[in-house]
Amino acid sequence: MIGRVAGKLVDKSPPTVLVDANGLGYEIDVPMSTFCNLPRTGEAVVLLTHLVVREDAHLLYGFLTAGERQAFRQLLRISGVGPKVALAVLSGLSVDELASAVATEDAARLTRVPGIGKKTAERLVLELRDKLAGALPAAPAAGGHGGDVLNALLALGYNDREASGALRALPRDLPLAEAIRQALKLLAKP
Repeated sequence: MIGRVAGKLVDKSPPTVLVDANGLGYEIDVPMSTFCNLPRTGEAVVLLTHLVVREDAHLLYGFLTAGERQAFRQLLRISGVGPKVALAVLSGLSVDELASAVATEDAARLTRVPGIGKKTAERLVLELRDKLAGALPAAPAAGGHGGDVLNALLALGYNDREASGALRALPRDLPLAEAIRQALKLLAKP
């Protein structure tokens, strides 16, 4: 398995980039979220990669962040979702937006991605709901501290669904400590 490619960015032609790693050129398909954040050609680049082996080809997919690669791998585990569809999802939504759409069960948001129909969007929401807990950032909700409150609840052992539900029930203007305290009270109720 090729887990990472580091070298000089030789060519950028969406969605494929060419990276020269010590004289060996790797053609790597990347989502637009990665493509837009790449350095100029001729500069150094490091991409986390995922290798897909098929009968007729070995295909390499690259990502700037571990979160993008993890989301790509989770998407590939879903029946009917291949690398092209997974790239389309990550090109149309950031990892945070994907996690938010799944956490809030917003299939309509996923249908805005080209190539994703209503049934596929509903399957993505259903199958990713439990798989994304802890693997991807979840949607912040309560005020500006939503992400911090969510991380605190996850660290205390609550699952993503419980933590997100508690966040939605909180007023938006609470200080961080009070938001965590009230979320814990909500979760302690039977």
